[in-house]
Amino acid sequence: MPDGQVLELAGLTKRFGSISAVDDLSARIEPGQVTGFLGPNGAGKTTSLRMLLGLVRPTSGTATIGGKHFSELASPLQTVGAALEASSFHPGRSAANHLKVYARAAGLQTTRVDEVLGLVGLADVASRRVGGFSLGIRQRLGLATALLGDPGVVVLDEPSNGLDPEGIRWMRSLLRHLAEEGRTVLISSHLLAEVQQTVDALLIISRGRLVFQGGIEDLADPDEYATVVDSPDRAGLSRVLDERDIEYQLLRNGFTIRHHDPVEIGGLAAGAGIALSNLQSKGASLEDIFLELVSGVRVHQSAGAASPAEPTPDAETPPSTAGLDAFPAPTGAPAPAVSHDALSSDAPGPDEARPSTALVAVMTPPRTVRTAPEAPEAGPRQSYAVASTGVIDIVSPAGHDDRAADRPADQPLDQEVPR
Repeated sequence: MPDGQVLELAGLTKRFGSISAVDDLSARIEPGQVTGFLGPNGAGKTTSLRMLLGLVRPTSGTATIGGKHFSELASPLQTVGAALEASSFHPGRSAANHLKVYARAAGLQTTRVDEVLGLVGLADVASRRVGGFSLGIRQRLGLATALLGDPGVVVLDEPSNGLDPEGIRWMRSLLRHLAEEGRTVLISSHLLAEVQQTVDALLIISRGRLVFQGGIEDLADPDEYATVVDSPDRAGLSRVLDERDIEYQLLRNGFTIRHHDPVEIGGLAAGAGIALSNLQSKGASLEDIFLELVSGVRVHQSAGAASPAEPTPDAETPPSTAGLDAFPAPTGAPAPAVSHDALSSDAPGPDEARPSTALVAVMTPPRTVRTAPEAPEAGPRQSYAVASTGVIDIVSPAGHDDRAADRPADQPLDQEVPR
C-alpha cells in the first residue's frame, strides 16, 4: 500500500506583475486525512496547487511533497496523482486509450488501465470516445488518471463538479477510503455543505493569504455553540437542570443551554427517566464562519500574524462580471479584486466561464472578532455573495459599470459592447 507524504508550503508567493496571486502562504497537509482547500474565486487556490505540482514557478518560497520539489520526484505518477481540470482530454480518444498513453509514459503495466476504470465506474464506457462524455463522466476519467500510478498523494481541484447526487456520494466515500489507507488527500471546492461532510481538516485562504488551518471543530469558539434540548415533560426537565445548577433559557423550540454539551445533557435526562424529543448542538454554520474569515470580520489564531493583503492600485481594476449587475453591493463597497486563479494563464480567452447562477447578496453579520482585534484597514473590505449552489463569488459594487472594463479605449461609452 502506498505511503502518504506530507505536503509543505513555506512562504509560498506568486506575483504576476504587480498582482500578488499567492502571498507568503505557509501550511502543512498531513497524510491519513482528507484536507479541504477553500477560498472565494480568485483567492489563489488553483495557483497554489499548480505551484505544488511544478506547473507554475513560485516567485519565492517552496512547495514540497515529502520534502522534495515535484521536479525531484523519481516516479511522479506513482507519488502524486492530480486532476486539476476535467477538460485535458483528446476528444477523439477512447477512455481506455487515454489512460494507456499515461501508463506507457510512466512505464506502468497497461493492465492497470482496466483496474482504475472499474474503480471509478467507467468499465462500461472504456471504448467510447471522450468527446461524447458529460462533465461528470470526464470528472471520473480525470480521477482515474490521477489514480493510475496508485499514488500516495491525491490532489483534486473541484472533484464533485458535474457529478449527480449519487456520484457525489460515491466520490465522498472514495476520498474517505483513500485517506483511511494512509494517503494524503487534498481537495479544493466551493461546495461548503459537501466539504463539511467529507473533510477532516481545512485550509482556507483569502486574497492569497492564509486565514485558517485546522480541523472543522476548531473553526469556531466553543462559546458560540449551545445545546438545544426539549422534552414532552418540560417541567421535569427544568427540575433536573435546576437541581444541577445548570443555567438555561426556555424558548419556543426548547431549552437553550451553554457550556454543556449534548452528551452531558442527554445523560442527565436519561438518568432522571425523562424522554427527550430534541437534543442537538447549534452554532454558526460553516458558511457563516467561512464568509467572516474571508472578509476579515473573523480572525483565527491559526493564521498567525498574517492578514489578508490590501489590494494594490493595479489589483483593483475589476474583470468583467457579466450577470452580476442586478445585484449591487452595499453602498461604499470597493471594486472587486482581479481573479488570481485566472492569472495562471497569460491571456484568458473570451469564452472563459463566468458565474451564471442567481446570486443572493450576503450582508456581513455583526460579529465581534474573538481571537484578535481587527486591524485598521487601508481601504474598504471586499464584498462577497453566495449562489444557491453554495458557490462563493465577488459581487460588483453599486454604480460600477462592468461594461466599461471590457470596452476598448476608443469605443464611446454609449455604444453597446458585444458579448
